[in-house]
Amino acid sequence: MYIAGLWRYPVKSLSGEALKTAQLTGDGLSGDRVVHVASPHGPLTGRTRHGLLTVHAATGLDGVPRVAGHLWNTIKATQVIRTVAGPQARLVGYRGPERFDVLNLLVATDGTVAELNADIRRLRPNLLIGGVPPGAEHSWPGHELVIGEAIIGVHSMRQRCIVTSIDPDSGTQDLEVFRRIRQRFGNELALNCWVIRPGTVHLGDRVDRRPTTAEPAHLGGGILGRPYSL
Repeated sequence: MYIAGLWRYPVKSLSGEALKTAQLTGDGLSGDRVVHVASPHGPLTGRTRHGLLTVHAATGLDGVPRVAGHLWNTIKATQVIRTVAGPQARLVGYRGPERFDVLNLLVATDGTVAELNADIRRLRPNLLIGGVPPGAEHSWPGHELVIGEAIIGVHSMRQRCIVTSIDPDSGTQDLEVFRRIRQRFGNELALNCWVIRPGTVHLGDRVDRRPTTAEPAHLGGGILGRPYSL
């Protein structure tokens, strides 16, 4: 097996950025989901504001996230966000562990993604593991993935939400994709994972799997009933 794809999401619910190299830390992939969209009533995400998923976000050479090319903490970035999330939306920096829906990494496998036959961006993974037969990852919880010096724990299969039905370019909804995930995959697609041992990973790196007794220190945010405040 090998790393076939790497993505980071510097602003939660905005578009991801494809990477060739990533630093895995005890807090997940470095720079992942460090900025959030907030309202007076709490965080806003692509589940209720579909247009957020179409907004381009990237990390500058200085390590600071950009929104549609603007520094995230500027008026111009806020204006972009408000066009898709409403007039009270704002951008907030937050690095608490609750910012991740379940765990700090989401890992997909190429065989199952090919079987889904939909844009992988709908799944919003951090890593894509290549060379995996469809469905093989269902036996992976309770194992760890070794990638050079880095070790990733595999906790559970990911239950999918309505975000998978949203086109990441247009923001239009296609419920057929969501139905297919429920009917063909039992609504479980990709793996909830966490970083056991930090390290740098690259596209093409070899991935080995072995059993583990390790357990994550923290599980989830709002999707697991552990909301966070911004």
